[in-house]
Amino acid sequence: MNEQTQPATVRVFIALAPPDHAKDELARELSPAYGTHPHLRWNRIEDWHITLAFLGELPVSTVPLLRPPLAGLAAARRPLPLALRGSGTFDDRVLWSGIGGDLDGLQTLAADVRTVVRNCGIAFEDRPLRPHLTLARARRDDRSSAADLAARLTGFAGSPWPAEHLHLVGSNAGRGTVPIRYGDIEAWPLGGGVPKLFPEDA
Repeated sequence: MNEQTQPATVRVFIALAPPDHAKDELARELSPAYGTHPHLRWNRIEDWHITLAFLGELPVSTVPLLRPPLAGLAAARRPLPLALRGSGTFDDRVLWSGIGGDLDGLQTLAADVRTVVRNCGIAFEDRPLRPHLTLARARRDDRSSAADLAARLTGFAGSPWPAEHLHLVGSNAGRGTVPIRYGDIEAWPLGGGVPKLFPEDA
């Protein structure tokens, strides 16, 4: 990205992401709904993630502070066995897929991630972790659509998979008609290894 056009701030969160085959399983389950509920604001499949800590809007200059301690944390952890399970809604408007597998390990990883963030001197809203993938959002006057789809997906059980990378993600604000778009700033393998670098998004 050209330095002259780079914004001064970026919305940042730290997350895990399902592998492509797990996302494909859920996408196939959802495929009829894409046609029957086009009025929902569907998240892009490539943006599906499990948020561990949402940091909000940060100065771009703050982001490098997170890299070394997050890399160290990832290297000290093993991949987590997880799966996509069931569905539900937040406020009858936000449709989500649930997470199964090593939820104790997931809670521990999230707690450690948040400790790292606080130790970097970054203030954020420390909400309780509710592991999920956000799939779609309904309009305020159309709450029944999300609830109906959640009921259909209640019995969904995807194949297990290992969460193998810790992702530092940046996004735009998604205001008005501009959709939210996510992009990895960097991703570190759990258990060590070579990190994925995304310098254009840093």
